Amino acid sequence: MRPLRFLVPGTGPRFRCGGLQVELQSARLCEGLVPAVELVTYRQRQPDHPFLSDLLQAEPAPGQALWIVSWGFDVPKLLRRLRGRPLAYHAHSSGYGFALPPGVPVLAVSRNTLGYWGDRAPRSPLQLVPNALDPAFTAGPDQRRPIDVLLQVRKSSAYLLQELVPALRARGLRVELQSGWVEDLAALFRSATVYLYDSADYWRSVGVTEGFGLPPLEALASGCVLFSSFNHALADSLDPGVMGWQLGCGSLEQDLGQITAAVARPDLFLPEPGRLATLLVGHSEMAVRQRWRS
Repeated sequence: MRPLRFLVPGTGPRFRCGGLQVELQSARLCEGLVPAVELVTYRQRQPDHPFLSDLLQAEPAPGQALWIVSWGFDVPKLLRRLRGRPLAYHAHSSGYGFALPPGVPVLAVSRNTLGYWGDRAPRSPLQLVPNALDPAFTAGPDQRRPIDVLLQVRKSSAYLLQELVPALRARGLRVELQSGWVEDLAALFRSATVYLYDSADYWRSVGVTEGFGLPPLEALASGCVLFSSFNHALADSLDPGVMGWQLGCGSLEQDLGQITAAVARPDLFLPEPGRLATLLVGHSEMAVRQRWRS
């Protein structure tokens, strides 16, 4: 088997995002499955990781390693730089508009992305390799949660931030808006009764898709009631009225009523435990590691 090299622009604070976390986690899950796993940076030189330009200069093509590219808008340029070398595309969001050279394998993180590349690159080898849930995301002990409603500012719609949140606060609910980097996101999720996620407008504005939608799964695993949009890959795992509840499909008053009721009686809005467990097992690190193995 070939060594693996996961390409990321850098690992410092300016590159922190869900996509980076997925690549870091994927590299960790692949350790022990192949002779060697490396993180390679290509924008920012870092003392703890090799730099792409240095490796390309030192190693004639094709080389021994299998290169994993993933960073959406950078993919076409990386494919050109890696021409003649073994590589695979770890596909998160779709809709960037580029075409893949014939035969480049696609490792899709969701069925939504898999279907996109099944249409755009039907002769490329395709594999479904979902993102893994960090084991830290668990419901924890059954206790009062101090945050009634939690949402993350990034990707949230104007409807959430400008209409729904003020109305929820006017009803006396404690609403927490998380922005910036949080070191212990799992603990924050366990502190909330309801989690809101409405990303359809955001992804429409940037012109690409919700590639996976990890925060809603993290919220469900943490014992939150989920109110969400169902765009793109969110529809892979979220069944309206079963795993989560749809936001913004009626009136503001309807959303207010449902969310207030869920805060008061979350047990009436949480998914059936068996169905939730089945969903989460499929995204466990053990299950995803097996996907990488195969």
